Amino acid sequence: MRNAVKLTTAVLAAGALTLGLTACGSDKDDASDTSGPLIVAASPVPHAEILNYVKDNLAKDAGLDLQVKEFTDYVLPNTATEDGSVGANYFQNQPYLDDFNKKNGTHIVPVVTVHLEPLGLYSSKIKKADELKSGATVAVPNDTVNEARALKLLDANGIITLKDGAGNDATPKDIAKNPKNLKFKELEAAQTPRSLDDVDAAVINGNYAIESDLKPSEDALVLESADDNPYGNFLAVKEGNEDDPRVKKLAKLLTSAEVKKFIEDKYAGSVIASF
Repeated sequence: MRNAVKLTTAVLAAGALTLGLTACGSDKDDASDTSGPLIVAASPVPHAEILNYVKDNLAKDAGLDLQVKEFTDYVLPNTATEDGSVGANYFQNQPYLDDFNKKNGTHIVPVVTVHLEPLGLYSSKIKKADELKSGATVAVPNDTVNEARALKLLDANGIITLKDGAGNDATPKDIAKNPKNLKFKELEAAQTPRSLDDVDAAVINGNYAIESDLKPSEDALVLESADDNPYGNFLAVKEGNEDDPRVKKLAKLLTSAEVKKFIEDKYAGSVIASF
């Protein structure tokens, strides 16, 4: 049964750092004691599934006591890692982490990149992206990095054109050309799959698409390319904990041939190993 924590991004401004400790329900010493279990915060799909494969099949032989704690938002895994409630997390990419550290004064660093979840455009109303009508509404994630990533996806597929120089903080204000006069509905990333009945299309993160029984490799109208993609998801820790022997063991296991085969077999191209 999932021990998931739901939190809207609006709560961050009201003190998510404090709430993170409460939500985790774990003692800080669990993370700081390198002789104890390694507790890893993760999104349920695919991150926790991959970690649980490691836990059930590889960790014991490697001498690693691994515990997986699931979260359904993109805030608490980092705040819990920062305050020591968990020893590591596995859910995010580098642009998102850079933005999070900058805005929140946290000190989270990547350890090893494991996989890519291609971002995709989905719809329950149309079968092809070029069927979007004039004035159609497209839902996009409302956090800085994923919104920019969504707009870049639309730009790469000729649906909109972004201004030159639009970067990882791009918003709809950075659109130079919008030939179909699309309207954008900004939602918390976890809510985008649930919006499909209310909008014409939605850009959805790979993990939330899979959780909602969507198959990115089959159901997406357009999908990110894996080539030179900067959005690989990695194992991360608080700065200074990179040499924790438990973390090193997990990093090695997460990039093993066994895990690569598990990802290929289970996700059939909807999640792509990055090693």
